[in-house]
Amino acid sequence: MSESMSIWSLIIDASLVVQLVMLILVGLSFTSWYIIWRRKTILGAAKRSIVEFEDRFWSGIDLSRLYVQINSSANQNSGQENIFRAGFKEFARLRKNQQAEAEVVMEGAERAMRVALLREQEKLDENLSFLATVGSTSPYIGLFGTVWGIMNSFLGLANEKQASLAIVAPGIAEALIATAMGLVAAIPAVIAYNRFSSTVDSVLHRYETFSDEFSGILHRKAHAPEASDVATK
Repeated sequence: MSESMSIWSLIIDASLVVQLVMLILVGLSFTSWYIIWRRKTILGAAKRSIVEFEDRFWSGIDLSRLYVQINSSANQNSGQENIFRAGFKEFARLRKNQQAEAEVVMEGAERAMRVALLREQEKLDENLSFLATVGSTSPYIGLFGTVWGIMNSFLGLANEKQASLAIVAPGIAEALIATAMGLVAAIPAVIAYNRFSSTVDSVLHRYETFSDEFSGILHRKAHAPEASDVATK
């Protein structure tokens, strides 16, 4: 019998509790890989959108024109677009009130950008806590299956008149498979979590930097002597 068939037979012949542990670990592993693929796709798109939007924003285009372009063809993966849209929309709305003070206008625009930034952070952090949970708990779930399997092996050994390695080896082997499966589920989840957390921090830093820079542009416009025109930087 080949090694793979031997491992498979150990899984089939394992106790119900150990099989349940293995099934849970397989489910966690497949779910983790799906989330890893989704997070990699979303974060990659977010990083690319930063470069694309900043090229447009700093090209000298009128802010009102850029706002119209973004509304007509919004990029859902661009957090900076959403921050810009929220800030500029609130800024323009408050500026329509001729009696509104510059500080009131700026407070409203900055508040809108902060809310947009928090929403983008929630999108970027989505499901990362699941990866952290899988990475921290899977080894213990596998260890529980191992302990249970070894316990059953020794209980079975107690009923034998003559102890031998051939009697306890299958039970111990099936128990150790649970530990191995726990590590297989945990290691990719931990690596992905650390990598994605670093990427999220980098993307959020770019968002915050843009928000501060855009706030400075709006601040100069709000305090300009003739600030009715909000369409140019």
